[in-house]
Amino acid sequence: MRMLLGWVINALCLLALPYVLQAVQITDFVTALVVALVLGLLNTVIRPVLLVLTLPINLLTLGLFTFVINGLLFWLVARFVDGFSVTSFGWAIVAAIVYSLISWAVSALVMPRKD
Repeated sequence: MRMLLGWVINALCLLALPYVLQAVQITDFVTALVVALVLGLLNTVIRPVLLVLTLPINLLTLGLFTFVINGLLFWLVARFVDGFSVTSFGWAIVAAIVYSLISWAVSALVMPRKD
């Protein structure tokens, strides 16, 4: 149940993103659910591989290259999912950062950690 709630929260955060950044466009809630699912799958499967492959440059940039990897995955999802678009790769990096901040804040408020 917690995973489904997280999925819906991420979709709602994606719907809020065009109001914060005009470079991001999303058509409806169903598209937001698909984007949240695809983005979650890419972050689970491909992101760790990319982090290992780019470890030397990530070490040289003190971890800042991780933002580029997150932006790349965000931009990749925008290229494959109809109804979701980002104007450029630079805006995809910014959108990935803003999306993660919004998602983190909302998730912390709605689903507090059980310690």
